[in-house]
Amino acid sequence: MGNLIKVLTRDLDSSGCNFFLDFENAQPSDMERATWEKVKLVLAEGQLVLEELQMYRGAGEEIRQAIQRPTVERLQQRAWAAVVPIVSKLHTYYEFSQKLDSCLCYLLEELACSEAPPTQQLEQKQALAQQFAHILHFTLRFDELKMTTPAIQNDFSYYRRTISRMKINKLSGESSNEVNNELANRMSLFYASATPMLKTLSDAITKFVSDVSPLPVSLMRPILSVAEYRSRFSSEETVLFCLRVMVGVIILYDHVHPHGAFVKTPFIYVSPSLNTLTPLFCCRSRYTTKHLNDESTPKQVKNMLLPN
Repeated sequence: MGNLIKVLTRDLDSSGCNFFLDFENAQPSDMERATWEKVKLVLAEGQLVLEELQMYRGAGEEIRQAIQRPTVERLQQRAWAAVVPIVSKLHTYYEFSQKLDSCLCYLLEELACSEAPPTQQLEQKQALAQQFAHILHFTLRFDELKMTTPAIQNDFSYYRRTISRMKINKLSGESSNEVNNELANRMSLFYASATPMLKTLSDAITKFVSDVSPLPVSLMRPILSVAEYRSRFSSEETVLFCLRVMVGVIILYDHVHPHGAFVKTPFIYVSPSLNTLTPLFCCRSRYTTKHLNDESTPKQVKNMLLPN
């Protein structure tokens, strides 16, 4: 895990290794292009997933009527007809999480293939580092939408109950559905998490670091903490993007590292990064971190992120 957070450390700041990562103009080299194109396709699909999730309309009314009048077959059929296409979409999002897992693995392999120091690797492969940042950004946005859309869990729970009854009663509907009982059980584990995409990423990175190589994840704070770097971005949206990714980096590290992101050690201390973030993003990290309430977390950090 050593290099995962190299660019967030105070040691890096004192070593003069800060560099400008050009999120607006970074282009892949010929050697990086094959990986970059693969990741580009996955990111494009991810954007469609977010657009669909933003427009999510549940089957709450149909389900409510079906539950209130369980003997009225017409209402049961109406609720089932409403929930089946919704679960088909949820299946698509679940499958995309598996694509994202694979995509992240070959992106990390490309970023970690050199013996050069972490910051040098990132500086030389800025287009791939940019894509990694976009994956983090997607992860935050997906989980945010999932947490603020309780209809997802309600719709899926109704679907699972219904197909379980079908299986018990040996009805034909269960076996003919795209999402059968076995697949629904696997999907349930994914959607049961408050932050399912973050869990996908943290599991993938933990396995990668264990099996292959440590890799730098965070490179946002040195960019945004230096006024010169911020002024190089032509768009304020790019600055906001970097801030969001910083939040993702801290949350991700907190899930991946055994001691989390908030313990005060010579290797990592995120308080300077939190000073860079706006209260909006600090509030977001408050509800998705893993170790924030640990006794080892400094009071200064808890005061910044936890309610009084």
